[in-house]
Amino acid sequence: MPDFSRLRPHSSQGWLAWVLVAFILFFSLTSDQFLTVQNLLDLAESYAVTGIFALGLFLVLVTGGIDISFAAVASVVQYLIATLFVQFQFDNAALSILLAIVCGTTFGVINALLITSLRVVSIIITISMQSLLFGLLMWVTGGKSLYSLPDWWITLRSVLPFTWQGNSFQVGLPLAIMLVIAGLTALLLNKTNLGRQLYAVGGDAESARRIGIRVGLIHVFAYGWLGAMAAIGGLVQVYRMGEVVPNALVGGELDVLAATVLGGASLMGGKGTVSGTLMGVFLIAILKNGLNLIGVSNYFMNIVVGGVIMVAIAVTHYKKRKETDVSFV
Repeated sequence: MPDFSRLRPHSSQGWLAWVLVAFILFFSLTSDQFLTVQNLLDLAESYAVTGIFALGLFLVLVTGGIDISFAAVASVVQYLIATLFVQFQFDNAALSILLAIVCGTTFGVINALLITSLRVVSIIITISMQSLLFGLLMWVTGGKSLYSLPDWWITLRSVLPFTWQGNSFQVGLPLAIMLVIAGLTALLLNKTNLGRQLYAVGGDAESARRIGIRVGLIHVFAYGWLGAMAAIGGLVQVYRMGEVVPNALVGGELDVLAATVLGGASLMGGKGTVSGTLMGVFLIAILKNGLNLIGVSNYFMNIVVGGVIMVAIAVTHYKKRKETDVSFV
């Protein structure tokens, strides 16, 4: 008799992989448009920005914090770079990208400094920053979209063209950027001393402080990293859409948070992996794409995503309690 116990997952990432397989099989059977190369590529491209944001947010969650201002940061950075071109014809690609990353990182560092200096819960500070930045952006711009953009920003590029069953396809730049960032994030967390310190701070900040880890600087790095990822994600989103719309990104924070929590990141810090985060992103993508293909209402999609987050948080906290339960009863 075959032994199926070896197939039983031993981690949250393992369970997530089985859930992914189950949903892929379900949507493949219910829609003949789902499991096609073009649909899967379009799916990956359209959720690449979510993946970039999630990889940034993941570092903050690892340290035990939370930040929901990244969408507003991305929107401000988009508009800044576009305005420089429209008003001053600033058309230097390298300097524009560098300026965007510096601006995004600065906003992240400001968040971290406010959290550590004021000793306020991170979600309060970042909600305030999100409201402040988005409100200022809409007030200053009047909600006006920008369509006149430099060629380097909106010219579509093929990174990896390939042929499948006689048809031509290509991997686009957004997906390639997301995968590169995922690789860099994995190296940072798994192969460097800084990565170990990030996990240590999330696991127990006071213990980390006692062994000499500068907790404040670790938070500055994590929030700065998310700010940089927000800037890059904002640039990539404009590349995909070909326009700068001030309110295009704000409101999508739920998908990003859902992806990171589904991927195994704990809201209490100290847990999670890059591969789990990516699986979380694509689970959300598959759910929304599959439900859309079988004709399910957009409102119901939000119910599904919200329900999935609640289940993931409940499971995470249950596992945390079991791990820390030292009672003899």
